Amino acid sequence: MRIAVVGGGPGGLYFAALARQLGVADELTVWERNAADDTFGFGVVFSDETLGGIEHADPRIFERMAREFARWDDVDVHFRGQVHTSGGHGFAAMGRKRLLEILQERCRELGVDLRFSTAAPDVELLRRSYDLVVASDGVNSTVRTRYADEFRPSVTPTRCRYMWLGTDKVFDAFTFDIKETPHGVMQLHGYPYDARASTFIVEMNERVWHRAGFTDLFLLPGESDEKSVEAVRSLFQDVLGDAALHVNNSRWLTFATVRTESWRHDNVVLLGDAAHTAHFSIGSGTKLAMEDALALAACLREQAGVDAALTAYEAERRPVVVSTQRAAQASLEWFENLGQYTDQDPRQFAFNIMTRSRRVTYENLRVRDPEFVARVDAWFAGDGEVRPPMFQPFKLRGVSLVNRVVVSPMDMYCAQDGLPNDFHLAHLGGKALGGAGLVMTEMVCVSPTGRITPGCTGLYTDAQAAAWRRIVSFVHEHSAAKIGVQLGHSGRKGSTRLMWEGMDDPLPAGNWEVVGPSSLAYRPGINQTPRALSVDDLGVVREQFVAATRRAAEAGFDLLELHCAHGYLLSSFISPLTNHRTDAYGGSLANRLRFPLEVFDAVRAVWPADLPTSVRISATDWIPDGIDGDDAVSIAQAFARAGADIVDVSTGQVSPDEQPAFGRSYQTPFADRIRNEAGIATMAVGVISSYDDVNSILLAGRADLCLIGRAHLYDPNWTLHAAAEQGYSGPGAQWPQPWQAGSRRPQSGRSDGPRPRLDLIRTGDTGTRHRRWRP
Repeated sequence: MRIAVVGGGPGGLYFAALARQLGVADELTVWERNAADDTFGFGVVFSDETLGGIEHADPRIFERMAREFARWDDVDVHFRGQVHTSGGHGFAAMGRKRLLEILQERCRELGVDLRFSTAAPDVELLRRSYDLVVASDGVNSTVRTRYADEFRPSVTPTRCRYMWLGTDKVFDAFTFDIKETPHGVMQLHGYPYDARASTFIVEMNERVWHRAGFTDLFLLPGESDEKSVEAVRSLFQDVLGDAALHVNNSRWLTFATVRTESWRHDNVVLLGDAAHTAHFSIGSGTKLAMEDALALAACLREQAGVDAALTAYEAERRPVVVSTQRAAQASLEWFENLGQYTDQDPRQFAFNIMTRSRRVTYENLRVRDPEFVARVDAWFAGDGEVRPPMFQPFKLRGVSLVNRVVVSPMDMYCAQDGLPNDFHLAHLGGKALGGAGLVMTEMVCVSPTGRITPGCTGLYTDAQAAAWRRIVSFVHEHSAAKIGVQLGHSGRKGSTRLMWEGMDDPLPAGNWEVVGPSSLAYRPGINQTPRALSVDDLGVVREQFVAATRRAAEAGFDLLELHCAHGYLLSSFISPLTNHRTDAYGGSLANRLRFPLEVFDAVRAVWPADLPTSVRISATDWIPDGIDGDDAVSIAQAFARAGADIVDVSTGQVSPDEQPAFGRSYQTPFADRIRNEAGIATMAVGVISSYDDVNSILLAGRADLCLIGRAHLYDPNWTLHAAAEQGYSGPGAQWPQPWQAGSRRPQSGRSDGPRPRLDLIRTGDTGTRHRRWRP
């Protein structure tokens, strides 16, 4: 097989060496437009997992790399004059230039034709002349651009500026140094890569960059922005001391996340940054490129033919890359919004920065460095008992919750004429017995025509209030849980079938009139076109909410939540996608909030003063020109000023055309931002299903409570089981007396332990590794 490689960076060179070693290439040529000793950047970092793959694939390359490694375990977080260290992480780094030398040397040993300072021939010529063309020509790949219609790339820039520098200050650990300046907050990412030097990356939000007086300059290729380098030297003088900064094409950059819908076109395949990028804050692009190279070479060896190999390569690598990019996106967004965390205690801040990507979690850190987590746990507990964060109490007005777990509102569609029944008693009572601190009802509708479906519950009759009182009394009598009611009106999304009969589909017969701020159907031609409410109609609806609130108080609920999310009536007033009014209730965000705030004021006025209120909002519509994160902060602030005690932060379901970024804890960043920017307590919701994620969210200060929905349907005793799994028993997880015998985790099946001791002298680490780089 004849293989052409366009681009002689680490990914292209490593692939070339492995392909020759495996015997999949009879002839292999690498073209690189730069000289053999040219390199951009300073150090590269590898994970233990990647190094294990490199060692197995080519021990000679690994041995040469290992002789160069700077190794350490600690991450130091410098913030507000304090340094907090987390150990047990395991890093290996080396100079990029030395890595290239090792790979070039190995390629020559294996007979690879290396052509430096030589542009590759036209890729169409290469396609016809070679069996396979590997494009490893970097983030600005000319091959990817040439076949853009086939690869279908997207490039997403960040809102931060960064500069890549080197220094002869040798850090002894990975260092985050957070600098609060008159212009805003800046951060340093620093790490050693050999005995004489370290990588030194300075990053800041673009707004801070502008306020600091930095500008884009016209610079020739290879030229550095010396004026900005001097400014950086001055800003970080306390870190550098007498150490020098070194430049290498150092200029202000905006990181761009590259994604491609396809990695191959015919016999041309993308590798490394040409196919994908991931923000440097979670690792090295070099690491990803070398992993790609290993997989591609292996697939060529294993599969019968190029076509099958490229299909297998993409199938193997794409899920790994997508997962990495998801974590990188969370990390880069965290740094974009760094300014919202500067009021945090340094201990919480350190935990927050360590878990920002969601790959490192509370439990993961407890394994790596239990002492670090214990210190943050103790801070979170204050004067109280130290326990897992999810089992710490939380108080809202006169209501104390025994823990931070909330059963999310979930429509059951099992009511008759709005009356909750035995199913609701079993559903909500069971979840309360299962240990959650707060159990929320489904959306309880304020009128018959305010229901979503005929199976929805209501609070518009005294009989309904009595039925709810029975459920509330059961929860209060048999559990430590509190119970909250969520009040709402379906608006234009009403008069539909039960969920399992066709979600959002209109009833086959017996439809009632639906209403909204404007005459805009949810799905034109399928759902009814709502009648636009008049000002007099708004008064009627407002009084329906008031009457339902009075009944909720009589029923004994502990908390009241106003449903202003998911495209229902109050939500549809807030979103510009659904509110096209030209009167005082439409137009600006302040006007669109007018009616929901009027309803909230009226509800709060009749709800007992010592009981809390919550508001559920859609923090984004997931569609251009809809509600976005900035709007969500303003919405939360408006309800906070009106007297809301906590915001339940959901997203979307306003438009059927939405494109949500669905994934684990995908809505938590909105709760995080509102909590830390708007200054009001929040509940996080949305694909939170593990106690590890709950503890991580709470301890990092991203939310105050976590709503768990489907996981509670899977396991009604989710909270109690989470306590047992963590070895916790105490006031935060109260087992009903009849269930006490089951409060310990049951034995599993056969195991191979316990094992006898066979070592006279124990070897290996017995505690947290805190190795520092000491060349």
